[in-house]
Amino acid sequence: MPHRTALRHTRKAAAAMLIAVAALGLTACQDGETDSSSASSASSASSASASASASTPQSAASTPKAGQGSASSTPSGTPKKDGMKCTDQINYAGDPRPNAEINSIGENTGYCPPVKGSASSTPSGTPKKDGMKCTDQINYAGDPRPNAEINSIGENTGYCPPVKGSASSTPSGTPKKDGMKCTDQINYAGDPRPNAEINSIGENTGYCPPVKGSASSTPSGTPKKDGMKCTDQINYAGDPRPNAEINSIGENTGYCPPVS
Repeated sequence: MPHRTALRHTRKAAAAMLIAVAALGLTACQDGETDSSSASSASSASSASASASASTPQSAASTPKAGQGSASSTPSGTPKKDGMKCTDQINYAGDPRPNAEINSIGENTGYCPPVKGSASSTPSGTPKKDGMKCTDQINYAGDPRPNAEINSIGENTGYCPPVKGSASSTPSGTPKKDGMKCTDQINYAGDPRPNAEINSIGENTGYCPPVKGSASSTPSGTPKKDGMKCTDQINYAGDPRPNAEINSIGENTGYCPPVS
């Protein structure tokens, strides 16, 4: 009996030891799997982080900065003058767009758009002389626009606009003779304008302007006889002008000038 009891205790101890060893092995196995899983997760997280970091510069590089794509966003055209319509500031003759559209572009952008309908977009008209108003440079008689508007166009564009009110826009007056001043070609007695202004109009337009100060603009003097010089028709004794000048006035105007 004592021997059997000892043997039973020995078997229980051996069984307990086996159970303990098995338990230890299972715990170690679980710990290994946990460590492996943690390492795998950490490795995956590290790879994802590195991938994200690598893609970030590319994304930033592929994103254009604000303002890229154009060197300047300034509209083309001429800066619009305050309180003035583009169609008053620039001559849009020949531009197919309606004035309302042109002026709307000016109001919305602050720039009058280039003239359409010509390759150069050069305003029509006559180049403006420095220091001279368009209304002094060109005879706008018959043009319904006020002088201020005409001169403003000249100042803003550098071109005096064509005369309105006639189909040909040909300046009124007498065609100027080559090499002769208007004040020598026509008798401007009674015209309040200085000779320099009258002659300047003739030089710039090719036309001597009508005489101001009389309704008919008929030159003063005596009608010239056909085939006769004024100096043979009238006694110019005491007149300081040379005979050639007097006779030239008679030939060009049909009137022998009054004796000066």
